[in-house]
Amino acid sequence: MFWNKKKILSQEELDLNTQCQAEAEQLYRSGNFNCAEAVMETARRHFATHLPESIVGSVSGFGGGSSSGCICGAVSGGTVALGLILADKKETNHLTKELHTWFKEKYGVTCCKIIRQNHKGVCPVLTGEVAGKVAEMLGRK
Repeated sequence: MFWNKKKILSQEELDLNTQCQAEAEQLYRSGNFNCAEAVMETARRHFATHLPESIVGSVSGFGGGSSSGCICGAVSGGTVALGLILADKKETNHLTKELHTWFKEKYGVTCCKIIRQNHKGVCPVLTGEVAGKVAEMLGRK
């Protein structure tokens, strides 16, 4: 099943997206979560409360571009969250592609190192934006 990208979101969906965006940014800024963990924890809290909090640790290594500066940790955390929540390979692949395309259109690249060079201090905001986008996509299912 594929979702209509052009669907008009309800006020409730917009509110959830905004809430997830703010929550993930706050988690990142707290210093207790890296970008991937903040996105995963936000998605877990709102879409998969049945998953234990410890699941967030599964994405710890993705923070800071997997500690090597490659793909953005927030995008990686969002990708893992989509897979865990949807549990359907076709849907996950579709939404992962949408997430990466959206992110690349917004920031030009998905490479953490380049993003941090071109957009100093953007990581907290970017983390929130990815969590909001993931919430938007999951809200369409």
